[in-house]
Amino acid sequence: MSEQKTDNSNRIAVLLNRASGADDKDGVADRLKAAFAEHGDRFELFAFEKGDRLIPECRRAMKAGYGTIVAAGGDGTISGVAQELAGSGHRMGIIPQGTFNFVARGLGIPEDPEEAVALLASGEARPFPLGEVNGYVFVNNASLGVYPQVLKEREGTYKRWGRSRLAAHWSVIVTFLTFRRPVQMKVRVGGREVRRKTPLAFIGRSAFQLEHYGLEGADAVRDGAFALYLSPEASRWELLMRALKLASKGMVLNRDFELFTGTDIVIETSRKSQSVAMDGERRRIEGPFRFRMLNDALDVVAPSAAGPKNSEAGDEREA
Repeated sequence: MSEQKTDNSNRIAVLLNRASGADDKDGVADRLKAAFAEHGDRFELFAFEKGDRLIPECRRAMKAGYGTIVAAGGDGTISGVAQELAGSGHRMGIIPQGTFNFVARGLGIPEDPEEAVALLASGEARPFPLGEVNGYVFVNNASLGVYPQVLKEREGTYKRWGRSRLAAHWSVIVTFLTFRRPVQMKVRVGGREVRRKTPLAFIGRSAFQLEHYGLEGADAVRDGAFALYLSPEASRWELLMRALKLASKGMVLNRDFELFTGTDIVIETSRKSQSVAMDGERRRIEGPFRFRMLNDALDVVAPSAAGPKNSEAGDEREA
């Protein structure tokens, strides 16, 4: 007699990255389990202690046939789950547990765990466009130049002082004061080709994040394009001043950055490979770097796009 396979298509697997976000991991797990109990046996918790368990646990949940797989963590966790789920037919859910939570805030997903669970139990899935570079997906942004170095510095800062927004901002200051390697780039975007020596190429996919920092380009992102920002070549002091302007929403177009928009971007550099930052994680990738939109690869459980001031409602149809 053949073994009967459990139908988990209506059930929800929650991947809790204990290495991400709040310090009280046990408290978060207890709150989630209590919230799950309100919805029968639809939820199952897949908790793990190390970030490198995210992908194996996600694949285990996919193989078990769970219809919705939830990233309970920060934007890096969400990006890792999205990479696995893209094109698979599984829906993605989100329980915010990170430092900035740009994806969840942009989609209008509650940061309170109990409210996020309630949404997962009753909400509907809608398209969530992804950015892609050379086969790797991202949900907020990707960049070349100084920002991957910021992430390297941030990893050390977090180990010494713990995760916080203050620690994240401090790592920016330290890196910008020591950075000394601008990158020569040839960029093709929107039918144009430009050559620049720049400390930073930043590709934005989240209109919510761009608006959060007061950057122009969010409307283009909502219309389905990337926003590409190129920083002029600058001294360390000028880089630091731009970082402070960014934090205070004081960046000025055509003074502090150039803006290009388009659905396909190709960046070539003089180096065979570069460290590319994607959603707060670093990855070494061989060039040229080809950025494109994946508009129909993934659905996410989120409030209706018609909800109140849900900028990623357009934003997730956006880009």
